[in-house]
Amino acid sequence: MTEFLDYTFFRYALAGVALISVSAAVVGSYIITRRLVAIAGGITHACFGGLGLGYFLGISPAAMAAVFAVASSAGVEWMSQRMRLREDSAIAVVWSLGMAVGVLFVFLTPGYVPELNSFLFGNILTISAADLAVFAAFAAVLCAFFVWRFREIVAVAFDRDFARVQGLPVRFISYAMTAFVAVCIVLTIRLVGVMLLMSMMSLPMMTAEVFCRRFSSMVFASAGIAVVAGVAGLFAGAAADVPCSAMIVLILAAGFFAAKAAALILKR
Repeated sequence: MTEFLDYTFFRYALAGVALISVSAAVVGSYIITRRLVAIAGGITHACFGGLGLGYFLGISPAAMAAVFAVASSAGVEWMSQRMRLREDSAIAVVWSLGMAVGVLFVFLTPGYVPELNSFLFGNILTISAADLAVFAAFAAVLCAFFVWRFREIVAVAFDRDFARVQGLPVRFISYAMTAFVAVCIVLTIRLVGVMLLMSMMSLPMMTAEVFCRRFSSMVFASAGIAVVAGVAGLFAGAAADVPCSAMIVLILAAGFFAAKAAALILKR
């Protein structure tokens, strides 16, 4: 299968998988710890509103999806803190609103909406050099922020009330991390699409959580799992001539169930 490496687009796809896998592992560790896995689905479906509006207005659908993602993530935080809604209820609001807006503007857009299947199901092999530059810049900023505010992020992820009592900048960390989650979701959609995104954001962390007891070790382990599964899924999908995104998620799911089975066996 090494002949695949002769193709530039395949090398771009490998690099993109590695970069986004690391980013998804970092933000995924945060949302798993905060028990906010549903926020990935909520923001993802809210992005559909930006996609539809972008096509309708004739501007970049990806840019509008990013705007909707950041706005919806901030909206979840705002509604949960200011309006005293449960976070799962706030997620349901942005989820349904984003989908409704997206369906409306896709319907109003004249003609056929291009690349809609790519948004829904992903197309890893279309990653370009420009995409890689954006992925690399985002991963660098995310990792730098994570290292800079690591203790505060851990405190907010595990217990926001305790962090607030300790005088930590809970609001700043919460909004910053939800913004990072939103941008990561927009970038990751290009890889696996709306339908499979939640697996990419959760399964590596859930697998690492089986054996890891420290937050830092879980982040590193989940990043390694995500990269290995991403690269393996890319090669397997290309070799079998099936969607690479589906193969990545199937490998992640198989790894999770294997880890849980191994843990149960070791406990006996």
